[in-house]
Amino acid sequence: MKAQLLSGLQQLNLSLSETQVEAFERYSQELMSWNQRVNLTGIVEPTEIAIKHFLDSISVCQALQNIPPFFSMIDIGSGAGFPGLPLKIVYPEIQLTLLESVIKKTAFLQHVIHVLNLTNVTILTARAEEAGHLTDHRERYDVAVARAVAKLPTLAEYSLPLVKVGGWVIVQKGQNPSAEVAEAAKALKTLGGQLCQILPITVPGLEAARHLITIQKRKPTPKQYPRRPGLPLKKPII
Repeated sequence: MKAQLLSGLQQLNLSLSETQVEAFERYSQELMSWNQRVNLTGIVEPTEIAIKHFLDSISVCQALQNIPPFFSMIDIGSGAGFPGLPLKIVYPEIQLTLLESVIKKTAFLQHVIHVLNLTNVTILTARAEEAGHLTDHRERYDVAVARAVAKLPTLAEYSLPLVKVGGWVIVQKGQNPSAEVAEAAKALKTLGGQLCQILPITVPGLEAARHLITIQKRKPTPKQYPRRPGLPLKKPII
């Protein structure tokens, strides 16, 4: 796991301290251990964890290069902590909120944060539609990230209410996301976002194409969004 991680980090032009590398090793161990009791991930082999979870998450850094340090970030639908926790290990100065609705998964997140002694990390056990109306979270974040959560029209309604005007939404997608981006045009306009870039990236160790979609929030999101739980998925803004 360590060799694969270090090789991938080198390809991403990132250099981590031994303490940071040890944090990833411990994270992997805890993920495999907990996964025997709680269904956190189908990826359980150490090398695959290094590639498909850690390096895939860290690849978001390629869309963060022009964002000032010490930013606040919310990871929407964090699951077992991806991409939020790997980004926190790489960028320890960020203020991170992990948004996850499944209590068993947030229990794991709390455990990992404690074991790795991470600071400035908040866990919010809620649905995105609920979080978007909470005063402490609505339009409070510089960056929102999401991986494998929903199609872009739905994800726009989950994420844009949480981001400040001038902030960013960064979405991880696979190959050929152009049709999905086109489908999200109405949602972005309605919710105050504007597409900025579809960035093709390479995740070390993965042959499949990956893209980062970056959206900037240009206007406040109307107060009625996000709509009630379930509606953004069942009836997306298209």
